[in-house]
Amino acid sequence: MVPARLLRRPWTAAGAALALALSLFVVVPASGSAMASGCRVDYTVNEWAGGYTAQVRITHTGPELSGWRLTWTYDGDRHVTSAWNATVTQAGHSVAAVNTAWNGALTSGGTVDFGLQGTWQAADSAPTDFALNGVSCGGDGTSPPTTPPPTTPPPTTPPPTTPPSAACGDAAVCEDFENQAGPAPAGNWRFTAPDCQGTGTAAVDTAVAHSGTRSLRLDGRAGYCNHAFVAATADLSSVGPVLHVRMWVRHTTALPAAHVTFVSMPDSSQGGKALRIGGQNGALQWNRESDDATLPAQSPVGVGLSRPLPSGSWQCLRFAIDTSAPGLDTWLDDEQVPGLHADGVPTQDVDGQWLSRTTPPRPTALRLGWESYGTGDDTLWFDDVVVGSSPVGC
Repeated sequence: MVPARLLRRPWTAAGAALALALSLFVVVPASGSAMASGCRVDYTVNEWAGGYTAQVRITHTGPELSGWRLTWTYDGDRHVTSAWNATVTQAGHSVAAVNTAWNGALTSGGTVDFGLQGTWQAADSAPTDFALNGVSCGGDGTSPPTTPPPTTPPPTTPPPTTPPSAACGDAAVCEDFENQAGPAPAGNWRFTAPDCQGTGTAAVDTAVAHSGTRSLRLDGRAGYCNHAFVAATADLSSVGPVLHVRMWVRHTTALPAAHVTFVSMPDSSQGGKALRIGGQNGALQWNRESDDATLPAQSPVGVGLSRPLPSGSWQCLRFAIDTSAPGLDTWLDDEQVPGLHADGVPTQDVDGQWLSRTTPPRPTALRLGWESYGTGDDTLWFDDVVVGSSPVGC
């Protein structure tokens, strides 16, 4: 039997990934005239021989914070090499994660997520000494409750189907397609075929929608000259410094092994060539048209760090593009995808190729549709699209 406090991760020659979920919870009683902060930390690690990624969620149960710092200790040889949504530093076995400029505010009952990537060699135990702004999340030193590693992934709770207008703020694009009166995209959206047009089509669909009664439907066809997109008329050239995009997408056919694109953004830093998100080798990927660089690298390890785009149901896709540095983050149904992350520090099999170009991207427009560079027909729907300078969740 594995002791409750010590969870060992077995190492195998095949380097199979192991998901370990650790949940810690404590409410610290009042001390003096102020209530001390309480916190819960959910720490999930996926690892392979020599490397790992960890997703960390902080749930704050104390008074509102304007900035946060989470610390913990590794008892083995783990070393953090990169992080997203937080600045993570390590000195020996001690690790500290500090909020970014945009996620420092933490309300009582609020949550914040960040991730990290690193290396390891020898088996070690899961960290249990998390502290938020110096206050322990582990209570009075007794062993916190732990959850054994699951044998199957936990079920996913479907995100709420809230229309984008509830959280759009001053977004440059806030679209649920409910104001589309006819079958052809109109108003703030125009059909376009950036390079060449074939038999792909676009329409306003009144039979399938994520919210309301309308969505944007693209019937994509295989072959390079079958480009079919619907472009927003909004100018995105001043959105930033981080451009945040949230959309709901539904498609009918699994992503093929061949390269395909369903989101294309003209990029002024590439002379107007596109920054694209789509698929290759059956998983989501970013592609840069000017040099054909991909994120992640199209190696078995790189592709394994991405995710497929599930078919037959609505999926929430979010991404953040840093226009002041070559940084990029991607979430699928609010889960950050480790292979679709570039942080300025080249990581083998992830963003090493992507960061060969150091000029920050500057997207100027948004196009939704289908572009195939080999095989691959697909029918896609888009709904509840938001583009702005602030993140919008699912």
